[in-house]
Amino acid sequence: MAIETVPFDAAEFLDTEEEQVRFLADAMEEGDAAYIAHAIGIVARARGMSKIAEDAGLSRESLYRALSQKGDPRLSTLLGVVKAMGMKLSIAA
Repeated sequence: MAIETVPFDAAEFLDTEEEQVRFLADAMEEGDAAYIAHAIGIVARARGMSKIAEDAGLSRESLYRALSQKGDPRLSTLLGVVKAMGMKLSIAA
């Protein structure tokens, strides 16, 4: 008998703002641009991609594309999305 599997979507498990912030902080600590963009995309999906895209002044499709594994979002896009999520980026020594 074959085992039935379903795709894993981390966005389904990031229910609270605290979990989302912790997830994004981990991505920032790794310092990998692709991972950071991917993590921002996961949190945006957890919060509702359409609403985040609208608040960031982007179409939903362009936001999905920018935050995809092959995407390379501009800093202005990332800042707009983070702001739309009610967060901010910071740097610490």
